[in-house]
Amino acid sequence: MNYLLRFSSISLFLIALISFSSCGDDEVVTPVDPEVTPSAVDFAVDNADFSSLVAALTQADLVSTLQGDGPFTIFAPNNAAFQALLDSNADWNALSDIPTDVLTSVLTYHVVAGDVRSTDLSTGYVNTIAASAFGDGLTNTMYISTADGVKINGGTTVTGADNVVSNGVIHAVDQVILPADIVSFALSNPTFSSLVAALTRADLITDFVAALSGDGPFTVFAPTNDAFQALLDSNMDWNSLADIPVEVLEKVLLYHVSAAGNVRSTDLSNGQVVPTLLDGSTFSINLTGATPAIDATMNTANIIATDVQSTNGVVHVIDAVILPQL
Repeated sequence: MNYLLRFSSISLFLIALISFSSCGDDEVVTPVDPEVTPSAVDFAVDNADFSSLVAALTQADLVSTLQGDGPFTIFAPNNAAFQALLDSNADWNALSDIPTDVLTSVLTYHVVAGDVRSTDLSTGYVNTIAASAFGDGLTNTMYISTADGVKINGGTTVTGADNVVSNGVIHAVDQVILPADIVSFALSNPTFSSLVAALTRADLITDFVAALSGDGPFTVFAPTNDAFQALLDSNMDWNSLADIPVEVLEKVLLYHVSAAGNVRSTDLSNGQVVPTLLDGSTFSINLTGATPAIDATMNTANIIATDVQSTNGVVHVIDAVILPQL
């Protein structure tokens, strides 16, 4: 299984590695005493625009954690970001109204282990320190895009980068980042725009967005845009997704989802049979080659990135649309 672990690790930055040199200059965070490098918590305490963050960390009993040696990379929401979070829920008038377990999950989702400066960031997936609901030391993943500044999970923008502290680095952000579910990951990553278009086609019987927003856990094998283009190219009558008969597209999409649990790369074994949502149809895992693969009913696909951990399941990226018996 060593090569599966290798694929798991490279999935952090596999999709379109794009380095950048600046996170933008919309917001300048005033540095503290240049003679002393503060800890992450002290930095936040000494900056008035992070008073809500400090209050939240105190409520969630995370102050001592972020005063530790680290190093940590912290995406720090400003006060306006926390007010927007409160405004998003009619029952939340103050931070104290947010359940502590929810606040803890959200705050730890803003922290990545290691000292990751702006010049080290790339488009791809990174693991946060937020504990996954699925246990075994798993943590939730966030998606970083550097295509237009730096955005996290498709919406949050880094507004002030590389505030160096004694136990890591702080990047200021303009929104509180909520842990992503499977649907949010699909929407935030342009690599999956064709998949999103397929899942949201109006004439489908299954409401895939509602289904994949459920509790799960689901394991999704997600084809890239190139995979969908190859599917279209395989049939001279298909020039766009709209040309695929709805009953065919419905079966194909159901075939990419398993409700067998949160199946990580380390849970896969050679010859393993994976049940899908398509009327009991299955495919099998093939670990005999250099790259983990799927042997589907009608074709094969390589697993090119693994273990994108969401709140309701895990996503593995594949390079072909796998086909059931149609």
